[in-house]
Amino acid sequence: MRPTNPYLELIRPLNVVIAALSVFVGALVSAPLRWDFRVLLACLVAALITGGANVLNDVFDVDIDRVNKPRRPLPSGRVHRDQATVFSVALMVLGVAISPFLGLWAFFIALLAASLMILYSARLKRALLLGNLTVALVAALAFLYGGIAVRRPIEALVPAGFALLFHLGREMIKDAQDYEGDQAMGARTLPAVIGVPRAIRWAGLVFSLLILASPVPFLVGHYSLAYLIVVVLGVDFPVLYVIFSSNRNPSSRHLGRLSFLLKLDMWVGLVAILLGVWA
Repeated sequence: MRPTNPYLELIRPLNVVIAALSVFVGALVSAPLRWDFRVLLACLVAALITGGANVLNDVFDVDIDRVNKPRRPLPSGRVHRDQATVFSVALMVLGVAISPFLGLWAFFIALLAASLMILYSARLKRALLLGNLTVALVAALAFLYGGIAVRRPIEALVPAGFALLFHLGREMIKDAQDYEGDQAMGARTLPAVIGVPRAIRWAGLVFSLLILASPVPFLVGHYSLAYLIVVVLGVDFPVLYVIFSSNRNPSSRHLGRLSFLLKLDMWVGLVAILLGVWA
């Protein structure tokens, strides 16, 4: 259901919560018995930057969204573009301004993430693969940010690596979904350059790498059996379904459903990672 407040809709609440929880999980995985107010502060930083980045993305995409998503707040006229720009800048500046309280590295990562998302919205989103890689990298940084909050970032590299692959594949699916609007605006996304069917196959390759890598933390004794069970049944099987279903039906509407399924699957992945350390 769409939020009644258009500003709330602009920040994409589900994405904001997932970003904050990714930081939280990164912290708990890195130091299961050592988290405090710093972790909550890190979650707030991630939420603010993610919300601001989502708004800014809509600001730059207003023309494309008139084709792909005409009911969004900006193309529908519920929020003026200038108001959305101010809202976006305020959120990201506040997030970066809070980050120094977590240390120099936390400030650097927050500034890097905000800068990458600004570049993504302004230029990289329409560049071949660079936009996909940028979103995937920022998603991976969320887990590292949680590790930095508890001063043990190395432990967060495993979920960060999974996030990188997962989001890279999902961004390719989303680009295939938005093919018509992107092509009309001259965006050089992967589907616009090589076609939707081939782009979907590339997404399937990325997802296949994720599935192959997912048992490794259990096999090397790093994560528990509970992790393996949940990740195979709750993540790998749905991702396999996305691979086959997207090839069978590459319509924009169906790809939108698959993209939403993948967003829900992120929650299962977070639970699996937590169980890997705690169960």
